[in-house]
Amino acid sequence: MKIIIINGPNLNLLGKREPEVYGKTTFEEYFASLQFKFKEVQLEYYQSNIEGEIINKLHDCGFEGYEGIILNAGAYTHTSIGIGDAIKGITTPVVEVHISNTFGREEFRHTSYISPAAKGVILGFGLKSYDLAIQSFLNKG
Repeated sequence: MKIIIINGPNLNLLGKREPEVYGKTTFEEYFASLQFKFKEVQLEYYQSNIEGEIINKLHDCGFEGYEGIILNAGAYTHTSIGIGDAIKGITTPVVEVHISNTFGREEFRHTSYISPAAKGVILGFGLKSYDLAIQSFLNKG
């Protein structure tokens, strides 16, 4: 099984940015632990702060070669109709992930342009949200 994690803006700052919300672990450190934990899965990781690059990556991975896409679009979740449309246009299932509980934060974070097109949404479990997303692809049922 081949799954890609795509992270959006500012997620390259995990471990530094707002540690009270996002923790002190970098995503690279966490990704290594995911690769160790899910040895049966070919995991890839991509991060960009640029909306168009995220859309291009979704297009690149969205038709063949991947069984799943895990997407944390960061702030683009609440602003990008283009990312939502890209997910609607591809065939690879996407699970939307957020580290924090977006519904426990500012009102503007309660809207997602990704959720209507996603296979599912996992939020509020810290970095463990990515584990749960991987498990959702492994536990097909």
